[in-house]
Formats: sequence, structure tokens, C-alpha cells
Amino acid sequence: MYRRNVLKSMASWTLAAGAAGLLAACSESKPQFKAIDLTGADYARDFQLTDHNGQPRTLKDFRGKLVVLFFGYTQCPDVCPTSMAELAEAKKLLGADGDKVQGLFVTVDPERDTAEVLKAYMGNFDPAFLALHGTPEQLAEMAKEYKVYYKKAEGKTPTSYTMDHSAASYVYDTQGRLRLYTRYGSGAQALASDLKLLLGQQG
Repeated sequence: MYRRNVLKSMASWTLAAGAAGLLAACSESKPQFKAIDLTGADYARDFQLTDHNGQPRTLKDFRGKLVVLFFGYTQCPDVCPTSMAELAEAKKLLGADGDKVQGLFVTVDPERDTAEVLKAYMGNFDPAFLALHGTPEQLAEMAKEYKVYYKKAEGKTPTSYTMDHSAASYVYDTQGRLRLYTRYGSGAQALASDLKLLLGQQG
């Protein structure tokens, strides 16, 4: 009787330990991103815009790379240049893997941000980054798909207006799937850490 109870206790402990091991394995398999995990979201799925070199672009063009997409405009005084500089720094922090990162900048100010202006602006951060632009109608459609806010704030003259806009980045994995939403001001280190985790999943 005693031996039976001991064996029963051992069996129960083994099952409990096995279950705990499975739970631990499950928790370990899910990466701890610093950004907001959007895996499986049913929005921000794709776009159809033109890059600053005049080439039509969709997400499929960047398969095999991590894509970090940001909405902004070139005359933005602080948020946009800070975000693009952080992305450029995060790319550098990845070393050789930085070549697997594609930065995309979608202008919310197509009226002033011509292809030439956008190309020069990208050159301030990383020549490999691409700026995307479209018609006001294309931009409105994309903003709806991406749940992005933007609005013109009138200035003292017709051309001195500013643009209020959402300040965050969308991150896609190498298969073109939406994965992360990175808030403004998170920093290059946090972004680089998340990008490294995503690259590790592609192995």
C-alpha cells in the first residue's frame, strides 16, 4: 500500500513537472518585445505608393527584409527627424544585420514633399531608406488602413503650415507580416533589440 502511494505520488509529480516544463517552454518561445506586439492584426496590411526614385512600391517589394514604416513630413521640426535618426542608429547597432532592415518614410504632406525633397531628406539619415508619396486620395486611403491620423495646421502664410500626425512606426518581419508598433521616443536601443529578436525568428 505504501509503495503504491509512493508510486502514485511520483507519477503525479512527474506529470506536474512535465506540465510546468511545457508551460515554461511556451513562455520562453514568445519573445519579449519592447514595442507593442501586433502579430495577427487585421490592418496595416499593405500599401501602393511611389518611392522618391519614381518606382511604384508595395510591401511585397521588401520581402526578405525587416520593414520599419513611419508617417511624417520633411518640414517636421522634431518628431520626424528624431524618429528617422533613431531608426538609422538602430540599423547601425545591428552591425552586418543592418542590411536586412528597410526604413520607409511615408509623407503626410504630398503638397510640399516632392520626390526631390524626399530623396534629399532620406540622405540625411540613411541613403538606403526610401520615402514614399502618393496623391491626397492614396494617402487618405492608406491612413485609414493604417489607423493613422494627420491634419494640416494652418500657419501665418499659405506655405508655412504644419502637419499634426501620428508619431509611431510599424514593423514588419521578413515575410511582410505586421509584427510591432513602436511608439515615438522609445529609442534606438529598444528598436534594435526588437529587430534582432525578429531576425532571430527567421532562422
